[in-house]
Amino acid sequence: MDLLLAFKIIIIGIVEGLTEFLPISSTGHLILTSSLLNFTGEKIKVFEIAIQAGAIFAVCWEYRQKITEVILGLSSDPKARKFALNVVVAFLPAAIIGVLFIKKIKALLFAPIPVATAFILGGFIILWVEARQSKNVLPARVASVDDMSLLDAVKIGLAQTVGIIPGTSRSGATIIGGMLFGLSRKAATEFSFFLAIPTLLGACVYSLWGARHILSVSDVPMFSLGTLISFISAFFCVRWLLRYISSHNFNVFAWYRIAFGIMILLTSYFGLIPWTE
Repeated sequence: MDLLLAFKIIIIGIVEGLTEFLPISSTGHLILTSSLLNFTGEKIKVFEIAIQAGAIFAVCWEYRQKITEVILGLSSDPKARKFALNVVVAFLPAAIIGVLFIKKIKALLFAPIPVATAFILGGFIILWVEARQSKNVLPARVASVDDMSLLDAVKIGLAQTVGIIPGTSRSGATIIGGMLFGLSRKAATEFSFFLAIPTLLGACVYSLWGARHILSVSDVPMFSLGTLISFISAFFCVRWLLRYISSHNFNVFAWYRIAFGIMILLTSYFGLIPWTE
């Protein structure tokens, strides 16, 4: 692996790790970064999905105690079984829709105007939900992920399906959807982390299996380095986000999304970035 390739892999890994769990759409940022680095192609698209595994490992490490307690308690602890069931139920809608319609969705919506529209509309939805939250003097109905009902999981699972639309953000859809359905900001964010584990892992496996004909043993160093860098950057991002939401709302991400959406429109109009790649 030459130094230039290693540099590009490290940059992509950092971008993936930093944007995966923020409500700003990692897809849009990876498209922009890959284009600027001239790091594109069918194998690179698979690479960008595969290194999400690093972000998954970061969440698993951060919540290793909770995950271990749930796994060990599945046979005897009703609380653990309830939590696991909520994650599975919330995972299914996006998994089913993703397998059935992801190719059609990308073909129809992976273009500058739909992606930019998703960024901008998502930004305004975040502003609306945060304004709604600020006017509500009562505490959130669900303060912890352990307090969630099966119906809460269904609602958040349906919200996650919106994240399949390019430019929307899976984490943004689940976090803001959770807040809209009565979860506290912390509970919505943490459940988004847990829900990412089966969702992103499923996407990784599905993508790698579908692209097995273009992959070889020589690709292992590239994928391994990208996954490692994604893990490191996601680890710090998850810890930072948990501290941030303890005293801040998501408005800054909303305005960032709006600005990013406008940037997509401008760069597409002037032909600066091939967003349809």
